[in-house]
Amino acid sequence: MKRQVNRVGYWASLSVAAIALLVASALPAVAWEPKKPVEFVIMAGQGGGADRLARLIQGIIQKNSYSPQPFIPINKGGGSGAEALRYLKDKAGDPHVIMATLNSYYTTPLRTDIGVDISDMTPVARLAEDTFLLWVHTDTGITSLDQYVSAVKAQGNRWVMGGTGKGQEDSLVTGMLESEFGVKMTYVPFSGGGTVAKNLVGKHINSSVNNPSEALGFMQAGSVKPLVAFTPERLAVFPDVPTARELGHDLVYFMQRSVVAPPKVAQDVVDFYVGVFDKVNKSKDWVDYTDSKALNRAFLTGKDLQSYFLAEREKHRTLLRSLGEIN
Repeated sequence: MKRQVNRVGYWASLSVAAIALLVASALPAVAWEPKKPVEFVIMAGQGGGADRLARLIQGIIQKNSYSPQPFIPINKGGGSGAEALRYLKDKAGDPHVIMATLNSYYTTPLRTDIGVDISDMTPVARLAEDTFLLWVHTDTGITSLDQYVSAVKAQGNRWVMGGTGKGQEDSLVTGMLESEFGVKMTYVPFSGGGTVAKNLVGKHINSSVNNPSEALGFMQAGSVKPLVAFTPERLAVFPDVPTARELGHDLVYFMQRSVVAPPKVAQDVVDFYVGVFDKVNKSKDWVDYTDSKALNRAFLTGKDLQSYFLAEREKHRTLLRSLGEIN
């Protein structure tokens, strides 16, 4: 009798195990989520447009609990973003690191041999394309692009244009202006776009090419004035500011606001981050901010985003060559 009881117990336990296995196999796989805080690297200094935007996004994620772990902003702006690019490359396969990009994502590897090929990076999401305007202090009395060009020509290379670094977006637009109008300005770099705006307010520089978010507050205070927008059409936030194109100068330039991950990151990790930024893109906070700061919402992911990155890299290669920045 004891031998039979044991046999019954054996088959009963085996049946329980089989049922448990069947139930487990029927359950959906648990999606990947971060197990520790996510390093949200910013390839620019504090106070500029990229920094402000990344911290806004981080706040939206935290406010709405889009991630079980916090995103921690970390500025790595050294070498026009070279520090951030090298850091991301060295974090290959790390699921807890992502990076907020700007156009130095293309230009820095083209201008300097830092051993980084952006085609190796993992695209996550493009959230927007940022815009640029040409700014002067209101005390200059300059109110038009023609007056600006005349003032620059009168000053020669004593006219100081503030920016964020050689090869950075504002330096490229400065080069476009110099080429278009046959002028030469003295370009002085600062640690970030916010610092550039403050130096314009303080009259330490004569002009700047800044994103709206970096100078809008100073404009509202009456300290600075936008002269022209480098966009195809007028910006809703600046309805009275003409575009360079409508003034007869085909000067158009955008800065992408995207997020990428290191090389060799697993697809389920990418899927998590795409989901997070898709929620950010649809949030009221993001829509309100982009509308008020003249950003074009332009959500893009996956292979389409990588194709966009590589196409933009070639456009910037051509631009840098035309400005004599690279061979």
